[in-house]
Amino acid sequence: MTARLRQAALASLVLLGLLLTPAVSGAREYLQLFVAQPYLELHTGPGRGYPVFHVVPRDASVDVLFRRTDWFKVRTEHGVEGWASQRDMLQMVLADGSPFRFSVGDRAGFNSHRYEMGLFAGAYGGANYVSGYASLSFNSQLALEAALGQFLGRFSNGVTGDVGLTHVIVPEARWSPFLTLGVGEVHIEPKATLVQATNRTEQTAYVGGGVRYYLTRRIFVRGEYKAHYVFTKRNQNQEADEWKLGFAFFY
Repeated sequence: MTARLRQAALASLVLLGLLLTPAVSGAREYLQLFVAQPYLELHTGPGRGYPVFHVVPRDASVDVLFRRTDWFKVRTEHGVEGWASQRDMLQMVLADGSPFRFSVGDRAGFNSHRYEMGLFAGAYGGANYVSGYASLSFNSQLALEAALGQFLGRFSNGVTGDVGLTHVIVPEARWSPFLTLGVGEVHIEPKATLVQATNRTEQTAYVGGGVRYYLTRRIFVRGEYKAHYVFTKRNQNQEADEWKLGFAFFY
């Protein structure tokens, strides 16, 4: 009898959970904003090329569902969903009448943002090199970065991976120098034909620096140099210089 009661109680809990799941998922709260301008235009998609299909009047409210670059998807009081431009959203206000503020793709966003990504071309130890990186900023000056790259040389090919910290010296300047410090690995595949060479993976550490230059919107140019120290298993440490230049964007 006790076992049957336990089974019935368990089944009741599972059923209750299934019934409550839609209610819980639907209880998500969205940011509510009010139209301060004469009207707010809603587009069918996130871009000027999409037509305006609805207009929200002054003092009416919308809920912000999510953001895609310079466009916001919103929902009106009557359940109409559409896309509003960043320019129009800058004129919206909160419930207390204060202006709605958010990170924009301009110089202010370049000075202080959360994420970066970029692609580069250059040289690693004299070999042709391509790489990419992603960055998470703790504040306007300090960020954690991870990078992956591949080099193709005359005598060997390989792959590199780095993780380290980047310190931006003057984040508010259009030309912003920075310093880097971190560790990583390099996987080397020799091209030897007369002697049987083996592939190897070595631990590395690096120091470096560079400069970034703001172009427009969310795009900037970044040039960088790293001095890599390769710790070989035979205690014959080596050095490899990395030079690269490329484009990156922030958001």
